Amino acid sequence: MKEIILLTISGDDKPGVTSAITNILADYSINVLDIGQAVIHNTLSLGILIEVPKEAESSPLLRDVLFKAHELNMNIRFQPVDEGEYEGWVVGQGKSRHIITLLARKITADHIGCVTRIAASHGLNIDNISRLSGRISLEEAVDQTKACVEFSVRGAPHDAGALRAEFLKAASDLDVDIAFQEDNIFRRNRRLVVFDMDSTLIEAEVIDELAIEAGVGDQVIEITESAMRGEIDFNESFRRRVGLLKGLDASVLQNVAERLPMTEGVEELVSNLKGLGFKTAILSGGFTYFGHHLQEKLGFDYVYANELDIVDGKVTGEVKGTIVNGERKAELLREIAEKEGVRLEQTIAVGDGANDLPMLSIAGLGIAFRAKPLVRESAKQAISTLGLDGILYLIGFRDRDALK
Repeated sequence: MKEIILLTISGDDKPGVTSAITNILADYSINVLDIGQAVIHNTLSLGILIEVPKEAESSPLLRDVLFKAHELNMNIRFQPVDEGEYEGWVVGQGKSRHIITLLARKITADHIGCVTRIAASHGLNIDNISRLSGRISLEEAVDQTKACVEFSVRGAPHDAGALRAEFLKAASDLDVDIAFQEDNIFRRNRRLVVFDMDSTLIEAEVIDELAIEAGVGDQVIEITESAMRGEIDFNESFRRRVGLLKGLDASVLQNVAERLPMTEGVEELVSNLKGLGFKTAILSGGFTYFGHHLQEKLGFDYVYANELDIVDGKVTGEVKGTIVNGERKAELLREIAEKEGVRLEQTIAVGDGANDLPMLSIAGLGIAFRAKPLVRESAKQAISTLGLDGILYLIGFRDRDALK
């Protein structure tokens, strides 16, 4: 029988603890079967699972380790592990793994308790918990903070649809965001991110702003609401709304572009994505003029939107070329991914409206951002409580990784 022992060391964190313990193990030619270490508020927790060779007696080894732990003022515990139990643990390594990401302005015990309770009820076992967000000062205003905890879980849910529904309800009830993703090679190698523009990158609907300038704001809103009720499709709705802009002076476009409020976190998100080598694109049912304005400001690689027809300095009420609707956005995502040599599983799509669902559904990671309930329920993931930079957490990004 092989002798397997789990060593658990804890106490005030200080340099050299792991080194001191493992150097003693090395003197006895110990095999390390598993090791894990975490530090929470300067308190160290170190676990080492070891196999003691037949030629080495565990008593002298454990004595030396115990003395060293006492010298370092650390607590230590020895736990024998049955060989059969160990082999059962080894077999379990083939199980599928998932990542649960909890996002909020501040995370409470209630939030964590709810997430872990749901995970456990669906047969998921937590292997690791990590904080991705930075340390939060107690003096910082809640609306200025952001917090994220990531759970690495093992196993496959009994009913993935029911699990997502429970997480979605919990997120709504607790005013948090909960993402559930398979932890695979594609999650760790995203390369292309595409965005809707209106109410996603910017906190406005450009066509509404132009309609106000043209004095037809109420009429445009009425058409929009009719489309939302399903009485007319997107293309027809879009043509009618653009038609109401006929005669608008083109100089107004610049004024509107300069006053458009950018969404919280957009600059941090795009600058970090670009710094990490991601390709970025705007796929918008809005207008190219405003897409190019954001491209110049933030550095997007691609812009696809609708081009307003302008003659003699006046908007004609028409658009040039194919209307960028939901189906076209999905086509464009495929085209850009192919051009960049990126698999769809490596793409991220972000949007807020029903016309974004086609691209959200085919992207490796589809995110409904501050979207209506129907879109949140249909998308793979949703973010409503934080800004756009919360997307970085969903790809495993830590605050300390931020590119300055």
